[in-house]
Amino acid sequence: MDKVKITLIRSKIGILPKQKRTLEALGLKKINSTKIFNLNPCIEGMIKKVKHLVKTEIIKNS
Repeated sequence: MDKVKITLIRSKIGILPKQKRTLEALGLKKINSTKIFNLNPCIEGMIKKVKHLVKTEIIKNS
């Protein structure tokens, strides 16, 4: 299964409360904080909600 590396690159100030909760659920608290998750439809949906605030990298399994 592929993994995805998610990094918060923009501030949470001034965004919608739903987007703040999504970032908290992903575990991204501070700018430049990074988390690695298994790529699944749930995580993909969360990324789409906050795509303007995060940078994503797909990590392929070899």
